[in-house]
Amino acid sequence: MKERDLNKLKRSELLELMLAQSQEIDELRTELEQAREALKCREIALAEAGNIAEAALRLNQVFEQAQAAADQYLENVRRISGEPEPSQGKGKRRG
Repeated sequence: MKERDLNKLKRSELLELMLAQSQEIDELRTELEQAREALKCREIALAEAGNIAEAALRLNQVFEQAQAAADQYLENVRRISGEPEPSQGKGKRRG
């Protein structure tokens, strides 16, 4: 609305216009706050997803190290007991 149109309005019409704009501002502020909260939740979810992926990689490394230690232990037990190494298939004995 142009300035000269505003000058032609009555005081009550100006107040109604200001009230309508005030309500619109309040609605926009609420919408902005909701958008900020949604963004914050999304950022947290992304950060947690990254943390979960990192944790999974670390767990895989732990399991690989545990398996390597178990394999080494079994190999040492077999060597000490004089048991022959299993053939290509795990758990199979030569007979």
